[in-house]
Amino acid sequence: MAASFRRTILKLMLLQESSRSFRFSVKDTSQCRSLWSVHKHGIQVQQSPNKQFTVRWLSVYTEDTPNPRSLKFLPGKPVLGTGTLDFPNSNSADCSSLARNLFQVEGVKSVFFGPDFITLTKTNDVEWADIKQHAIEIIIKFFESGEPVTTGVTHPESNASEEEDEIVSMIKELLDTRIRPTVQEDGGDVIFKGFEDGTVKLKLVGSCTGCPSSSVTLKSGIQNMLQFYIPEVDDVEQVEDEVDEVNMKVFLDLERKLKDS
Repeated sequence: MAASFRRTILKLMLLQESSRSFRFSVKDTSQCRSLWSVHKHGIQVQQSPNKQFTVRWLSVYTEDTPNPRSLKFLPGKPVLGTGTLDFPNSNSADCSSLARNLFQVEGVKSVFFGPDFITLTKTNDVEWADIKQHAIEIIIKFFESGEPVTTGVTHPESNASEEEDEIVSMIKELLDTRIRPTVQEDGGDVIFKGFEDGTVKLKLVGSCTGCPSSSVTLKSGIQNMLQFYIPEVDDVEQVEDEVDEVNMKVFLDLERKLKDS
């Protein structure tokens, strides 16, 4: 009963503040964007589903992110619909032909799917001008085909369950309602990985991976909010899956060899 009452109080507090726009505070204003940099790439697509001739515009927008190595692509229609899915390398893209095709673009290091956007992260040696148009053409062609974005995979949200610890449930509630939507606006996401001895363990994906301001976001933004609502939270720690650490080591070794050659 106490756990249920405390969660109800938390929801009421969040509801009272829902009218206010929440943004993570960053001391270095150069790491923030007060205004989105938005570019429109309109490509005309002719469709004639019936005898009447109709012309529609399929447009892909791109938005800068706080990470200069990541760019957000918005096709103007749902990508996953709900949830997110991270492809840190081409070997992880078996479930998505769209992701596999995007990895074929020279310079694409990782692919990330959100509810209505795609985030690409590039290598340092390639400019966005060399990637952007190829990626846009692939995205448009894919959505014209009508293929499913993924096959044989689900995108679970981190909703709290009745069997979970009260504090864990409240952490997930805050992540899902206040923190993850804000991070997704910047082309990334925050995945809950555990809570132990007062420390919340989170995995940053999408544009958050390798972002210069990710540590500021983690401490000044996420940690401060969690501690404000949940006093039991002492610290927030960024973690990576074991397979991600191995993949990153392999990638860095390859990048170093290419520079030396």
